[in-house]
Amino acid sequence: MTTFTVWAPRASQVELTIGTRRIAMSPRGDGWWKVEEPSAAPGTDYGFALDGSPPLPDPRSPWQPAGVHGPSRVLDHGAFTWSDARWQPPPLAAAVIYELHVGTFTGAGTFEAVVDRLDHLVSLGVTHVELMPVVEFPGARGWGYDGVDLFAPHHACGGPVGLKRLVDACHGRGLAVIVDVVFNHLGPAGNYVGRFGPYFTDRYRTPWGEAVNLDAAESDEVRRFLCDNALMWLRDYHMDGLRIDAVHAMLDRSATHVLEQLAAEVRALEAHLGRHLVLIAESDLNDPRLVQAPVAGGYGLDAQWNEDYHHALHALLTGERQGYYADFGGMPDVATALREGFVYAGRRSAYRRRRHGRAATGLGGQRFVGCLQNHDQVGNRARGERMSQLVGPGRLMIGAALVLTAPFVPMLFQGEEWGARTPFQYFTDHDDPALGAAVRDGRRREFAAFGWNPEEVPDPQAPETFERSRLDWSEPAREPHASLLAWHRDLIRLRRAQAALSDGRMDLVRVDWDQPAGWVRIERGALTVAVNLGARRQPVPLGQERPRRPLLASSPEIAFEPTGIALPPDSVAVLGP
Repeated sequence: MTTFTVWAPRASQVELTIGTRRIAMSPRGDGWWKVEEPSAAPGTDYGFALDGSPPLPDPRSPWQPAGVHGPSRVLDHGAFTWSDARWQPPPLAAAVIYELHVGTFTGAGTFEAVVDRLDHLVSLGVTHVELMPVVEFPGARGWGYDGVDLFAPHHACGGPVGLKRLVDACHGRGLAVIVDVVFNHLGPAGNYVGRFGPYFTDRYRTPWGEAVNLDAAESDEVRRFLCDNALMWLRDYHMDGLRIDAVHAMLDRSATHVLEQLAAEVRALEAHLGRHLVLIAESDLNDPRLVQAPVAGGYGLDAQWNEDYHHALHALLTGERQGYYADFGGMPDVATALREGFVYAGRRSAYRRRRHGRAATGLGGQRFVGCLQNHDQVGNRARGERMSQLVGPGRLMIGAALVLTAPFVPMLFQGEEWGARTPFQYFTDHDDPALGAAVRDGRRREFAAFGWNPEEVPDPQAPETFERSRLDWSEPAREPHASLLAWHRDLIRLRRAQAALSDGRMDLVRVDWDQPAGWVRIERGALTVAVNLGARRQPVPLGQERPRRPLLASSPEIAFEPTGIALPPDSVAVLGP
């Protein structure tokens, strides 16, 4: 016996479909329909027909074994045997996050294949694995941000059981798991939920399609849909947290924003489970209210990605100034981010042509996730170049040091730790030729505006675009990758050993620099991070509390001098007492 329910407030008739059978469902109020079917059990394929329509997938389908256009399948979450009963993730303040894309992390591109590489992550020293979206999206390859079945892990990656095995294996090796969820829009292909009810609204528009209905008529059930989805990942898949994509596009003018509602429900689940759960937002608003407590007018999330720190670091190390990098000019902006969180906290942005952001007064660094690379900042380049293709090994080591010694929660993107040379490009697998062509042409038009030859922009639909983006696991064993990997391991080990590096007090960070000379000095308690980005060997002045020895150095050619520590070009040293 299986009970089926579905929200379809505008339908006059709803039928459960199993094979060729159509079974009438009964209205139970508030737009919900229900039926109990004795013949259905876990593994049964089904759909819903609205007013005599062909069968459609369940909006809350737990499993889509044939993809977005196929039938849904009944799943028993209680059938999986977990081995993590005593698992407790480390606190976010102590985290080192590793973002990965399941499809390109390994050659097989499955949840099970990720398990085979977990020992690498453990030896690296990371604490949290962050999975890019894993829900059902069109085709077999994609980034996952065009998902349409939000409750169903992607069939090509291994489906529900494969994902549970991955999470269980991570916990067994001491790794927490965060999953990326997209609540601001659904993808264009296989998006059937709008036929069931007012899941979308024309009051707003997102850059990626219809906005989700969070504050218009009948939005209560849409909000319930999103909150139930979030709780499912944390409860049924034992996830330790969620990274919520582009919350600035979750347009909601309700008195209680849906993010505040979601955070409150997650806190209640956390108390019930007795396990720490975290919520991390991606936002381009520079709004501290996301992570402030509701009693202070905030939404109560745990942290947010710090795009300003990424942009400031990227501009400093590469010298790029196009697009939004035009707002960032080198060492002063890196210093501002380290000491205040946001670079743009109410000052005018030349790129936006207006004031941007709000001061993060009173917030600690553990409220921000800082990185040198992530899927967006690599994959949204025309050819998906990584930092390893933009700067030399010395600057890669400097970038790693500035991320892993910062007061923020550090994050690495897959392969960054060894300076992977494989790009991470934008790829899709739409079965509709017209949609595939539209995606390809739209991307090429976008980059043509920046002077790119359209033919040089990889076709997202081409299988080779996806194949180029797979990590090459032979790289870490050879130079210069092996040395860079060892450098990341040493930095993470040092972060663990030195309490000053995990202290999120940004007001205790001191930064001095000489932009023309190219040096910067960052003081974290008794530790000093000295950086030379100049073209010649030069001394970096040291503060009054002179550190006596190098704890880590990217070059053996360093020496203490009366005026400071002498560093060769493009090098960094972490000094201690």
